[in-house]
Amino acid sequence: MVEGGAFNGDAPGGRDVLIGIDAGTSVIKAVAFDLDGRQLGAASVANRYRSGADGSAVQDMARTWADCAASLRGLADRVPGLAARTAALAVTGQGDGTWLVGRDGPVGDAWLWLDARAAPTVTRLGQDRARFEATGTGLNTCQQGAQMAHMDAHHPDLLDRAEVALHCKDWLYLNLTGIRATDPSEASFTFGNFRRRAYDDAVIAALGLTHRRALLPPIIEGTQITHPLTAEAARATGLLSGTPVCLGYVDMVMTALGAGVLAGHEGQGAGDVACSTVGSTGVHLRAVAAERVHLNDQGTGYVICLPVPGMVTQVQTNMAATLNLDWVLGLAADLLSEMGQPVTHRDLVARLDGWLAQAAPGRVLYHPYISEAGERGPFVDADARAAFTGLSAAHRYPDLVRAVAEGLGMAMRDCYAAMGPLPSELRLTGGAARSPGLRAILSACLNAPLRVSARDEAGAAGAAMMAAVAIGAAPDMRSCIDRWVTPLLGAPEMPDPDLAATYARLYPAFAATRAAMPPVWAALARSRPTTGETG
Repeated sequence: MVEGGAFNGDAPGGRDVLIGIDAGTSVIKAVAFDLDGRQLGAASVANRYRSGADGSAVQDMARTWADCAASLRGLADRVPGLAARTAALAVTGQGDGTWLVGRDGPVGDAWLWLDARAAPTVTRLGQDRARFEATGTGLNTCQQGAQMAHMDAHHPDLLDRAEVALHCKDWLYLNLTGIRATDPSEASFTFGNFRRRAYDDAVIAALGLTHRRALLPPIIEGTQITHPLTAEAARATGLLSGTPVCLGYVDMVMTALGAGVLAGHEGQGAGDVACSTVGSTGVHLRAVAAERVHLNDQGTGYVICLPVPGMVTQVQTNMAATLNLDWVLGLAADLLSEMGQPVTHRDLVARLDGWLAQAAPGRVLYHPYISEAGERGPFVDADARAAFTGLSAAHRYPDLVRAVAEGLGMAMRDCYAAMGPLPSELRLTGGAARSPGLRAILSACLNAPLRVSARDEAGAAGAAMMAAVAIGAAPDMRSCIDRWVTPLLGAPEMPDPDLAATYARLYPAFAATRAAMPPVWAALARSRPTTGETG
């Protein structure tokens, strides 16, 4: 259904393009697809944010909208006749964070998910079990609820001047349509109940924000309701006024949807499918019916609604994934540079599979907590740090590289184990998907077949799929998956049984070592300087 526009559901004649906007932390992308999901073109603008010594990470809201509009204008240069051909556009973006809007526009800069200033407030609030049972999500500094609670205690003037608290994609939707709203995914994992896809007064009270309840925007379902592009936004973007705009879900689930976390009609009887994005960070999701959600005892992870009735994703996220590989490859780069033999990161990545093949599996444990922010999944510990266990004088550089790669697989298994039984199939996106050796390790760590999607821009595709359903270009999401997702999935890569057996024996040692380390991490944290720390 389109509210207030000239479109009545079916894609009008000649309008054969759907646009997905994905406003990530590093890049804002606009991607065009035909009605069958084939990518027609893409344009992007680098995102910009500022970090401070106080833990702040903020973004200029007006600039973000200007960059989004610029990406859409750039897309028009790559897709002939884009404005007249566009049947609808949809927007997704980086999750969490706090984007405050007042009567006259933004209330200062947005607080991003990277902002760490709310850490003392998270400690003060603690992990309220009733709040966790409702949201399915452990409280952390990334989230709008924690950030607003911190603002309320320390910067109340920000909330006093605000009329609505939005997320990144909601802010862009406001600029595109003039409508203040959010979606069921972010609303429920922050302030609500994932079973009802609605705000929960008890959750809001647990955050101490009952008196700020009026700042929470209405929740709209983007597969059912769109709003027309305003004349002002049309002038900024080059698109036609009245074009239907769909508010997508948060980028994590849009990427998973576009990559295949949910089966279409053919796969409804298939086993438990999971989707991992192994890039700088690791995001691990599995699609389950809401009544089948497994809530772990540690109170960690997320439960995020999918744009399919009754279906949600369980999510665990590693703070650092391929950043660990960047680190170990960087050691080689530094040494070679010292010896007058400089190499590029690309040169070293090209040798990755060779090094993996040279080393025997399962000889050294590596815990991949290389981020200075510690770890957040499946446990939360800001002091957690990476370590090798089991080194001997016989080990060489390829053994270190293989241990790091295996550490990513073990950490992935750790995350899925916190969500219930291990999945029966893994669908992989991100930089790790390009390495056959790394894919084999990840598949064996889960003892599950692995499939890679040929989809380049899964997040934008997931959002555009919602728009396809909203305007009637697809009858429902599973039909859209059959057309947009399933044909792009590669053949299953089966796990090597011997390697899977090795990792099954190794994982208990990985988990036991991780469980024993917190006192060591805490002692190391106490020994670090309080100022000028480099990690």
